[in-house]
Amino acid sequence: MKISTIANELNSLAYHGRGIIIGKSADGKKAITAYFIMGRSENSRNRVFVAEGDAMRTKAFDESKMIDPHLIIYYPVRVLGNKTIVTNGDQTDTIYDLMDKQMTFEQALRTREFEDDKPNFTPRISGIIHHEKGEMNFAMFILKSAEGDDSSCERFTFAYNNPIAGKAKFIHTYNGDGNPLPSYEGEPKTLELPDTDIDSLTDLIWTNLNEDNKVSLFVRYIDLENGETETRIVNKNV
Repeated sequence: MKISTIANELNSLAYHGRGIIIGKSADGKKAITAYFIMGRSENSRNRVFVAEGDAMRTKAFDESKMIDPHLIIYYPVRVLGNKTIVTNGDQTDTIYDLMDKQMTFEQALRTREFEDDKPNFTPRISGIIHHEKGEMNFAMFILKSAEGDDSSCERFTFAYNNPIAGKAKFIHTYNGDGNPLPSYEGEPKTLELPDTDIDSLTDLIWTNLNEDNKVSLFVRYIDLENGETETRIVNKNV
């Protein structure tokens, strides 16, 4: 299995689209997640991340320039008890609401499909972290069109029990730039998680995202013993 550094992986493409990283810290004491967005159009780039309690939402940086909030404004992060949900769209709310009604992560996402942004049909990527009594497990889910055909939806679930300390999994929406945009393919990628604090990790990710296309970044550390969190948000628009 190929294991990449965060710097090498993020520098491998100028345009990842939106990306989710989930893993366990090198000391095994924290769950770590990061979510970033990139943009090509003025509408996509006209956004910031805003903390809202233990959740996080996107917001227009300049409301007067917001053309269409559809697929742009949503909650990428919500917390349900000891579960943290991270996604690239309004399926965050679907997962939260249906899991609150005792459905599973996978069952909730079976009610959704890829985004309706023809011709890209952007994949919906989602992750969930569960932590309890010092342990964690997590899962990732990808919804995508079948080879760009919107009549067929492909669904991929990846579950990780007792994940290895110092490693993370990474999924993103696109395999680079293009028209239409090429969708992500394959399993989640494996990344090394350096033994570092949240500020250093946030800087590492932000610095290595393409300067022209990066928009916002969210990083959270979750203490597996007591559930306490540290969160950092970086916005290009300030």
